[in-house]
Amino acid sequence: MRLYLPDSNILRALRGTNISLILDVGNEQLASLAASASDAAAWVQANVHPHDDVNIKYIAVGNEVAGNDRENILPAMQNVNGALAAAGLGGIIKVSTAVQSGVVTGFPPSQGAFSASYVGTIAQYLASTGAPLLANVYPYFAYVDNQPNVDINYALFASSGAVVQDGGNAYRNVFDALVDTIYSALEGAGAGSVEVVVSESGWPSAGATAATKANAQTYNQNLIDHVGRGTPKRPGGIETYIFAMFNEDNKTEKHFGLFNLDKSPAYPITF
Repeated sequence: MRLYLPDSNILRALRGTNISLILDVGNEQLASLAASASDAAAWVQANVHPHDDVNIKYIAVGNEVAGNDRENILPAMQNVNGALAAAGLGGIIKVSTAVQSGVVTGFPPSQGAFSASYVGTIAQYLASTGAPLLANVYPYFAYVDNQPNVDINYALFASSGAVVQDGGNAYRNVFDALVDTIYSALEGAGAGSVEVVVSESGWPSAGATAATKANAQTYNQNLIDHVGRGTPKRPGGIETYIFAMFNEDNKTEKHFGLFNLDKSPAYPITF
């Protein structure tokens, strides 16, 4: 599960379940955590320490951070790591940040590179701590933003054969191509040991281009069935989080949920 803020009610509900959790630090808190080790210690004391019976696996220091706040990501990560170490949790809970796939550029996937230097610096820090890079990967947006050049079947894991041949690697879906572009960028930044954890992926069921229940069900079911096999560049399982559990009525993107607000399924899905 992923929580975008440390909601105490949800954290209490997760006690003793052993459900692995990504817990986010809100973007609005990055500046204070970057500037002050004591603020980072206070955040850990308030949001991690009381929940030692919750399986917090990763702390995401910011989500798709934009603008000047990007310079706060790394020092905030360092301070949170220091606070966890002081609390006896160093190395047990991994500290990372969540980026969108737009932080990389290059085609085919073997030509992937980070489009901004700050990501490469973060990647090198992750390599030193053994933490993964959290990446929000959306073939949906790759399709919607480039419909003349991206076939919807390629985005939905429904292509009948290889669409992109990259040396010895054949790509039959956008998801693998996006993830392997990130892996190539990590290698180019000297951080090839860093694993990619897909911290968001999904497809909307209404309210936007190509947003139907059929497409959403197809994408998410195929995603579930696919990620255990890995990518052409990195065979093996890809830890992946579906966005999102519920349709959300107070967001611009209202219809990404597997469930409706009344907890009924938005469409059938099998894990």
